[in-house]
Amino acid sequence: MTDAAIFRDSDTDRAHRAQWWTGRIFIYGALSLWALICLFPIYWTITTSLKEAPNVMQGNLIPWVDFQPSWKGWRSLGLSPDTILTESTVRAEFMKRFINSVITALASSTLAVVLGSLAAYGLSRFSYRFGFMRNSDISFFFLSQLILPPVVLALPMLVLYREVDLLDTRIGLILLYTLSVLPIVIWIMRDQFAGIPTELEEAALVDGLSIWGAFLTIVLPIALPGMVAAFILSLVLTWNEYFFAALLTSTHANTLPVMVASQTGSQGIAWWAMAALSFAAILPLIVIGVILERFIIKGMAAGAVK
Repeated sequence: MTDAAIFRDSDTDRAHRAQWWTGRIFIYGALSLWALICLFPIYWTITTSLKEAPNVMQGNLIPWVDFQPSWKGWRSLGLSPDTILTESTVRAEFMKRFINSVITALASSTLAVVLGSLAAYGLSRFSYRFGFMRNSDISFFFLSQLILPPVVLALPMLVLYREVDLLDTRIGLILLYTLSVLPIVIWIMRDQFAGIPTELEEAALVDGLSIWGAFLTIVLPIALPGMVAAFILSLVLTWNEYFFAALLTSTHANTLPVMVASQTGSQGIAWWAMAALSFAAILPLIVIGVILERFIIKGMAAGAVK
């Protein structure tokens, strides 16, 4: 090989490396920018909870540079370091709302995933016919329930819950939240089950397992990442739901979103208290998302490669 050919190969390698590094820098730069955009609201909420009133209005951003941090927002909830060990009526109310949110969100999300997975499995494995409706029509019917605005159901649900004595109860919210997220779970899990080869179940049936046995031992473990992803999505939707929680509860079953919205008074909005309460409300979702991240990724990637 001549020297000229060697030089040409070296130039080509350098060009490829430069192109590779340019692509990597662009990709990671774009991802970093997007991460910054997504995380900035959380940063804004945390810093606002540590501000005094003048700093909130001035829009100062950097602690110890633009403003001196204060525990005023957390003190108003009884969650500051100097009040956390003392009795606090506000903290007791916060814990009651927090427990209500935990119970209603977890129960409704679990119930929706169980019922939705069974319905989705049936739609993906068996053929149904109700009049002119087939499996695809039934699936679309479930998804079409999301098109209906919640305000349309306000008066009927209020009258119904008053007649059956479910106003201001956790069980009332659990039932309503389950129905509200059930279409999403069915739609997600139908695609999950459709991506699992039926040959696996046929082999299990040949080995002597029943349909339920094949579902529980073969299909369910494979579809578990998708179920976790559907559960987390349901949990986020039910945890943040405000409209029906404000409409159907008053004292005993109020949730955290209702408490956050109540941080307004005749003198305006206590932004520092609202920010502290908001961060305390979203913190459990952040922790759950970090812990179950690998299941979310698997659930999103499921079905991409069969």
